[in-house]
Amino acid sequence: MSDVVVALDVGGTSMKCALVDVNGRVLHSETRVTPREHGPEAVIKSIVDTAVELAATPGYRARAVGLVVPGPVDNERGIAVYSSNLGWRDVPFRQLVEAELGLPTALGHDVRAGGLAEARLGAGRGSRQLLFVAIGTGIAGAHIIDGSGLSGAHGAACELGHVVVRPDGPKCGCGQYGCVESLASAVQFERRYAEASGTAREAMDIIAAVDTDPIAQRVWRETIEVLADGFLLGIALLDPDTIVVGGGLAKSGDALLTPLRTALTARATFHTVPRLVAAELGREAGCVGAALLGLERLEDGT
Repeated sequence: MSDVVVALDVGGTSMKCALVDVNGRVLHSETRVTPREHGPEAVIKSIVDTAVELAATPGYRARAVGLVVPGPVDNERGIAVYSSNLGWRDVPFRQLVEAELGLPTALGHDVRAGGLAEARLGAGRGSRQLLFVAIGTGIAGAHIIDGSGLSGAHGAACELGHVVVRPDGPKCGCGQYGCVESLASAVQFERRYAEASGTAREAMDIIAAVDTDPIAQRVWRETIEVLADGFLLGIALLDPDTIVVGGGLAKSGDALLTPLRTALTARATFHTVPRLVAAELGREAGCVGAALLGLERLEDGT
């Protein structure tokens, strides 16, 4: 029987779940729908129930739980402070899960956990100052220094998706106007293309059509420009040696990284444009990071 950490990476549309061993190897994984259309209470119940079910998987002995969620997180108290995509505020996830399972539980930020995994085990190995940016349903960043994530004084460090780059832009879920996320997330990229073309298509299909579809080309160019403005701010503030790009849009590889690198270089003045690479761990990054947090809580005995 293998000792494992139950790992959950909760996103705006899906919940990635895994059983991860002490070496960061994913031994079992599955994906479930995040029932956000039923409201935050339904999402919270689904998360706790899923952790309980995974801990009971035959053939494995659960030793800890690592749960990572979007939005500001109070790591010390195990409270999810706020999520613009899922609608909750001040949810005591650590207390809820530990009450159900009796296992040490760590709560963390989803993107920060993904960045932690990439820094220690993925594309950021060897980096001392890493900026990880996930571009999916939402957009967020993580600043990892020497293999440790910085959460900030209030658990909201590096929320690059909620940096305003187009003040006259659309209203974001956070309440501001013209945030990077409101214009350049995968969801908003698809929305803007559908509005311009009258046709609904998935992000990867739109990107694949950039060379032949003028509307796709224009919307993609605008998306790259928004991302470059947001990334440049991150570079100015944090001066990373590496930027690892993850999330759904990163699956497009050089179709994203090449024009993004070009746009960053064109904008840079005093800035040093760092190494820009795609994430290696893919969909498993958040779960692996969650497991690393769970292991740390187990080892700390807290």
